Amino acid sequence: MTESMFVCGVDLDGVCADFYEGIRPIAAEWLGVAEATLTRNVSYGLSEWGMDKAPGGYPDFHKFAVTQRDLFQHLQPFSDCPQALRRLSKAGIHLRIITHRLFIKYFHLPAVSQTVAWLDHHGIPYWDLCMLGEKTAVDANVYIEDAPQNVAKLRAQGGDVIVFANSTNTACAAPRLSTWIEVERAVLTRFETWKQTAR
Repeated sequence: MTESMFVCGVDLDGVCADFYEGIRPIAAEWLGVAEATLTRNVSYGLSEWGMDKAPGGYPDFHKFAVTQRDLFQHLQPFSDCPQALRRLSKAGIHLRIITHRLFIKYFHLPAVSQTVAWLDHHGIPYWDLCMLGEKTAVDANVYIEDAPQNVAKLRAQGGDVIVFANSTNTACAAPRLSTWIEVERAVLTRFETWKQTAR
Protein backbone atom coordinates (compact mmCIF):
# COMPACT_ATOMS: atom_id res chain seq x y z
CA MET A 1 0.00 0.00 0.00
CA THR A 2 1.79 3.11 -1.22
CA GLU A 3 -0.98 5.70 -1.04
CA SER A 4 -0.60 8.56 1.46
CA MET A 5 -4.21 8.24 2.54
CA PHE A 6 -6.01 5.58 4.51
CA VAL A 7 -8.28 3.68 2.13
CA CYS A 8 -11.24 1.55 3.17
CA GLY A 9 -12.41 -0.78 0.38
CA VAL A 10 -16.14 -1.35 0.77
CA ASP A 11 -18.20 -4.02 -0.97
CA LEU A 12 -21.87 -3.25 -1.66
CA ASP A 13 -24.02 -6.38 -1.93
CA GLY A 14 -24.20 -8.17 1.39
CA VAL A 15 -22.13 -5.45 3.08
CA CYS A 16 -23.84 -2.10 2.52
CA ALA A 17 -26.98 -3.33 0.77
CA ASP A 18 -29.14 -6.11 2.23
CA PHE A 19 -28.80 -8.13 -0.95
CA TYR A 20 -30.30 -11.49 0.04
CA GLU A 21 -33.34 -9.94 1.67
CA GLY A 22 -33.79 -7.66 -1.33
CA ILE A 23 -33.74 -10.42 -3.93
CA ARG A 24 -36.00 -12.76 -1.94
CA PRO A 25 -39.34 -11.41 -3.24
CA ILE A 26 -37.97 -11.18 -6.78
CA ALA A 27 -36.68 -14.75 -6.57
CA ALA A 28 -40.10 -15.92 -5.37
CA GLU A 29 -41.69 -14.26 -8.39
CA TRP A 30 -39.07 -15.72 -10.76
CA LEU A 31 -39.41 -19.23 -9.36
CA GLY A 32 -43.20 -19.10 -8.95
CA VAL A 33 -43.15 -19.93 -5.24
CA ALA A 34 -44.30 -18.25 -2.05
CA GLU A 35 -41.66 -15.96 -0.57
CA ALA A 36 -42.13 -17.62 2.81
CA THR A 37 -40.78 -20.89 1.36
CA LEU A 38 -37.38 -19.29 0.61
CA THR A 39 -35.07 -19.68 3.59
CA ARG A 40 -32.99 -16.77 4.79
CA ASN A 41 -30.18 -19.19 5.61
CA VAL A 42 -28.58 -19.29 2.16
CA SER A 43 -25.19 -20.12 0.73
CA TYR A 44 -23.41 -18.49 -2.18
CA GLY A 45 -25.32 -19.34 -5.39
CA LEU A 46 -28.71 -19.76 -3.68
CA SER A 47 -28.99 -23.52 -4.16
CA GLU A 48 -31.29 -23.58 -1.10
CA TRP A 49 -33.85 -21.72 -3.20
CA GLY A 50 -33.40 -24.05 -6.16
CA MET A 51 -31.88 -21.28 -8.25
CA ASP A 52 -29.28 -23.71 -9.63
CA LYS A 53 -32.08 -25.84 -11.10
CA ALA A 54 -34.10 -22.97 -12.60
CA PRO A 55 -33.88 -22.41 -16.38
CA GLY A 56 -30.89 -20.19 -17.04
CA GLY A 57 -29.75 -20.56 -13.44
CA TYR A 58 -28.68 -17.59 -11.40
CA PRO A 59 -27.39 -15.46 -14.35
CA ASP A 60 -30.83 -15.28 -16.03
CA PHE A 61 -32.49 -14.47 -12.72
CA HIS A 62 -29.93 -11.78 -11.93
CA LYS A 63 -30.40 -10.12 -15.31
CA PHE A 64 -34.18 -10.10 -14.79
CA ALA A 65 -33.83 -8.66 -11.27
CA VAL A 66 -31.62 -5.80 -12.43
CA THR A 67 -33.21 -4.94 -15.79
CA GLN A 68 -36.87 -5.60 -15.00
CA ARG A 69 -37.10 -4.93 -11.25
CA ASP A 70 -34.33 -2.31 -10.80
CA LEU A 71 -32.78 -4.44 -8.08
CA PHE A 72 -29.72 -2.29 -7.39
CA GLN A 73 -31.83 0.84 -6.98
CA HIS A 74 -34.31 -0.68 -4.51
CA LEU A 75 -32.12 -2.65 -2.12
CA GLN A 76 -32.28 -1.45 1.48
CA PRO A 77 -29.05 -0.48 3.24
CA PHE A 78 -28.14 -2.36 6.39
CA SER A 79 -28.95 -0.55 9.62
CA ASP A 80 -26.46 2.24 10.45
CA CYS A 81 -24.50 1.71 7.22
CA PRO A 82 -24.95 5.11 5.51
CA GLN A 83 -24.46 6.96 8.78
CA ALA A 84 -21.32 4.98 9.68
CA LEU A 85 -19.81 5.55 6.24
CA ARG A 86 -20.51 9.28 6.47
CA ARG A 87 -18.77 9.41 9.84
CA LEU A 88 -15.78 7.46 8.53
CA SER A 89 -15.50 9.81 5.57
CA LYS A 90 -15.67 12.88 7.83
CA ALA A 91 -12.91 11.36 9.97
CA GLY A 92 -10.61 11.47 6.93
CA ILE A 93 -10.94 7.93 5.60
CA HIS A 94 -10.95 7.53 1.81
CA LEU A 95 -13.91 5.29 0.91
CA ARG A 96 -13.39 3.14 -2.17
CA ILE A 97 -16.43 1.15 -3.33
CA ILE A 98 -15.36 -2.21 -4.80
CA THR A 99 -18.21 -4.26 -6.24
CA HIS A 100 -18.61 -6.98 -8.86
CA ARG A 101 -21.86 -5.85 -10.46
CA LEU A 102 -20.74 -6.19 -14.08
CA PHE A 103 -20.35 -9.96 -14.17
CA ILE A 104 -23.06 -10.49 -16.83
CA LYS A 105 -22.58 -9.01 -20.30
CA TYR A 106 -24.72 -6.48 -22.12
CA PHE A 107 -26.54 -4.73 -19.30
CA HIS A 108 -23.83 -2.63 -17.72
CA LEU A 109 -25.70 0.68 -18.11
CA PRO A 110 -28.57 -0.20 -15.75
CA ALA A 111 -26.18 -1.84 -13.28
CA VAL A 112 -23.94 1.23 -13.11
CA SER A 113 -26.71 3.84 -13.18
CA GLN A 114 -28.73 2.06 -10.48
CA THR A 115 -25.61 1.74 -8.32
CA VAL A 116 -24.76 5.45 -8.52
CA ALA A 117 -28.39 6.44 -7.93
CA TRP A 118 -28.55 4.16 -4.87
CA LEU A 119 -25.35 5.53 -3.36
CA ASP A 120 -26.50 9.11 -3.88
CA HIS A 121 -30.03 8.42 -2.63
CA HIS A 122 -28.72 7.04 0.65
CA GLY A 123 -26.08 9.74 1.04
CA ILE A 124 -23.15 7.33 0.98
CA PRO A 125 -19.89 9.22 0.34
CA TYR A 126 -17.17 7.66 -1.81
CA TRP A 127 -14.25 8.79 -3.91
CA ASP A 128 -13.79 5.74 -6.13
CA LEU A 129 -16.28 3.34 -7.66
CA CYS A 130 -14.51 0.17 -8.80
CA MET A 131 -16.68 -2.38 -10.59
CA LEU A 132 -14.62 -5.51 -11.10
CA GLY A 133 -14.50 -9.10 -9.99
CA GLU A 134 -10.82 -9.37 -9.14
CA LYS A 135 -10.83 -7.36 -5.95
CA THR A 136 -7.18 -8.10 -5.24
CA ALA A 137 -6.40 -5.67 -8.08
CA VAL A 138 -7.68 -2.76 -5.96
CA ASP A 139 -5.54 -1.42 -3.11
CA ALA A 140 -6.96 -0.62 0.30
CA ASN A 141 -5.67 -0.52 3.87
CA VAL A 142 -8.71 -2.47 5.03
CA TYR A 143 -11.49 -4.23 3.12
CA ILE A 144 -15.07 -4.88 4.20
CA GLU A 145 -16.28 -7.95 2.31
CA ASP A 146 -18.80 -10.77 2.67
CA ALA A 147 -18.11 -13.19 -0.21
CA PRO A 148 -15.98 -16.11 1.08
CA GLN A 149 -13.96 -16.45 -2.13
CA ASN A 150 -13.06 -12.75 -2.09
CA VAL A 151 -12.14 -12.85 1.59
CA ALA A 152 -9.83 -15.80 0.92
CA LYS A 153 -8.13 -14.16 -2.08
CA LEU A 154 -7.64 -10.82 -0.35
CA ARG A 155 -6.23 -12.44 2.78
CA ALA A 156 -3.94 -14.68 0.72
CA GLN A 157 -2.34 -11.51 -0.66
CA GLY A 158 -1.95 -10.02 2.81
CA GLY A 159 -5.10 -7.91 2.80
CA ASP A 160 -6.68 -6.85 6.09
CA VAL A 161 -10.29 -7.99 5.68
CA ILE A 162 -13.24 -7.39 7.98
CA VAL A 163 -15.89 -9.98 7.13
CA PHE A 164 -19.45 -8.66 7.22
CA ALA A 165 -21.24 -11.66 8.66
CA ASN A 166 -24.05 -13.52 6.92
CA SER A 167 -25.02 -17.14 6.29
CA THR A 168 -22.72 -17.44 3.26
CA ASN A 169 -19.50 -16.80 5.19
CA THR A 170 -19.84 -18.70 8.47
CA ALA A 171 -16.58 -20.54 7.74
CA CYS A 172 -14.55 -17.33 7.40
CA ALA A 173 -12.13 -16.57 10.21
CA ALA A 174 -12.36 -13.48 12.39
CA PRO A 175 -12.66 -10.58 12.33
CA ARG A 176 -16.26 -11.30 11.38
CA LEU A 177 -18.67 -8.57 12.42
CA SER A 178 -22.45 -8.37 12.07
CA THR A 179 -23.28 -4.68 12.58
CA TRP A 180 -22.07 -1.44 11.06
CA ILE A 181 -21.44 0.02 14.49
CA GLU A 182 -18.90 -2.77 15.07
CA VAL A 183 -17.42 -2.28 11.60
CA GLU A 184 -17.10 1.47 12.09
CA ARG A 185 -15.29 0.96 15.39
CA ALA A 186 -12.91 -1.59 13.84
CA VAL A 187 -12.08 0.65 10.87
CA LEU A 188 -11.49 3.67 13.12
CA THR A 189 -9.14 1.61 15.30
CA ARG A 190 -7.10 0.69 12.23
CA PHE A 191 -7.14 4.29 11.05
CA GLU A 192 -5.80 5.55 14.37
CA THR A 193 -2.99 2.97 14.25
CA TRP A 194 -2.18 3.95 10.68
CA LYS A 195 -1.98 7.65 11.61
CA GLN A 196 0.60 6.85 14.27
CA THR A 197 2.80 4.94 11.82
CA ALA A 198 2.28 7.42 8.97
CA ARG A 199 3.76 10.34 10.92
